[in-house]
Amino acid sequence: MPINTDMKKMILIFLLISSTFQLFADKWDNKTAELKGKKILVFTKNGEGYVHDNLEANVNMFMELGEQYGFEVDSTSNSTIFSTSDLFQYDAVVFANTNHKVFESEAEKEGLMHFNRQGKGIIGIHIACGTEREWDWFKQMIGGTFDYHPPFQKFNVCTVDNEHPSTTAIPPVWEVEDELYILKEMNPTVRILMVSDFSSPDFKHSRPMSNTFGTLFPSVWCNEFDGGRQWYTALGHKKENYSDPLFISHIVGGLQWVLVERGKR
Repeated sequence: MPINTDMKKMILIFLLISSTFQLFADKWDNKTAELKGKKILVFTKNGEGYVHDNLEANVNMFMELGEQYGFEVDSTSNSTIFSTSDLFQYDAVVFANTNHKVFESEAEKEGLMHFNRQGKGIIGIHIACGTEREWDWFKQMIGGTFDYHPPFQKFNVCTVDNEHPSTTAIPPVWEVEDELYILKEMNPTVRILMVSDFSSPDFKHSRPMSNTFGTLFPSVWCNEFDGGRQWYTALGHKKENYSDPLFISHIVGGLQWVLVERGKR
């Protein structure tokens, strides 16, 4: 889909605004890690509240990717692993549509923080931004915390940084059918990669939209926070997404980026 003049202006404005989000960021790189031989934990626990129906599809996608790329995948909804040394066998943890309160003890929280501070990778998919909404460290690590979304519908997601491995295969304007997430308490050090566009007159609203970024809102970003490397995408509501080649390439690029070892960044 071609980008019209108005959309180009909006993206330019967003790029200028988003520069304030990167005032404290180190010089970003677009390095990728070899996936072969890595070990990934896919975490799917949900606390009390709404649970997406995409969890099985999410796990199956990573299992198939592990076979394709030669990395090992375990999945669990049991948070106790975060309080044990077993956690540190993994190179990355994927918060695969986790939601609400998922940790049962301070030891579990401390385990995740220690894992991150060792330079490991963390990925958040879709409602992962709604995980641990009262824990400030988690909100800063994942990049923000869920506030609300308009009705499920089609809208455009625009790539504002096509150098990152998670966006190189994505068109400049990608029409998706998803939930357009609006977050709050966002971490100003994130590197914004893609933004959701709700400027269409046909866009359905359930409440007045945030105008922080005009008619755009960040939907994909990455960061290096508190020693670790994180990548988050707000996309992925439908279970069908997890068999879509374009969405899968998006996830693979994020995984390759977070797995770059700290000494090689």
